[in-house]
Amino acid sequence: MRGTLGFAQVLAHCGGSPVAAVGVIARAVAADPRDPGPWSALEDLRRALPEEVGAVVATANTVGPVVARAYLSFVDGDMDEAAMSLGSVTGFQPEVPWAAAPWFGDERFLGAVTAAAFAEGTMRIRDHDRDLQTDAVRANLAPWLTAIDAVSGRDPDPDAMARMAILLRVCGRVDESFALCDRADAVGRVAFTEVVRAGTWRHLGNRPETSAAFRRALALDPANWSLHLDLADLAAEGGDFAEAADLATRGEELEPDDLTMRAAAAAYRARSTGSVADLETLTELAPQIPDGYRQTLLGYANGS
Repeated sequence: MRGTLGFAQVLAHCGGSPVAAVGVIARAVAADPRDPGPWSALEDLRRALPEEVGAVVATANTVGPVVARAYLSFVDGDMDEAAMSLGSVTGFQPEVPWAAAPWFGDERFLGAVTAAAFAEGTMRIRDHDRDLQTDAVRANLAPWLTAIDAVSGRDPDPDAMARMAILLRVCGRVDESFALCDRADAVGRVAFTEVVRAGTWRHLGNRPETSAAFRRALALDPANWSLHLDLADLAAEGGDFAEAADLATRGEELEPDDLTMRAAAAAYRARSTGSVADLETLTELAPQIPDGYRQTLLGYANGS
């Protein structure tokens, strides 16, 4: 590790490339995140070149600098930033067991990170649309799942707990995801918890339970136009276009400027009532709607 640190220092100081220096150490970290040596080398590099490393971390937007920001935030006592940064790099490279880092399971980290920040870290794991369903990746994410229980128990925040429950579902721990939602409700009922439940039921292919969860969410947040759209889409999937049109129209009244909401309302009314005006509205809006959903709405409106 002395050789790696020395090479990194040369890159940063003589080579004029602090980013490359941090990258060298980050690659050593990635080779075995369980080894405390490379992590400590990041701290040593900053001690030797504080301004250079500080500048790299402050503008981190690639793997090496973000890894450095995660660990150095931990060293500095900013556990929230540590969690969020490690979530970002985990989402980008889930094949690396980043959370096996000794500091991630350290009580100094788990005892101080807020539930909100830890939940944000779990959300960032899903930002890059990587495959999280393989056995190897799920094993790499296991420390996150273990930490969810500890953080939720120490800092019970309903919204944060619901967000963390999404990662449990993604990792195949459906029962634990539901259980965490139940724990969130015991702290305080919020609409988002029901939205997460709905997503889990949808994942399981249970449309009635999905609809029931969305309706409970709507009862908690009746002005939420997006929930009206979710329920309208479910109704359409079940072939009830009159209900879909009614729900979507109410959503459109709440948010008349959202193009997706307007397009869905037009599509469901066109199918339910045969309205030519609504079909024309859908045709006008269609180019601005994401392709997959656009094709679904056009198919519904045209009776296919």
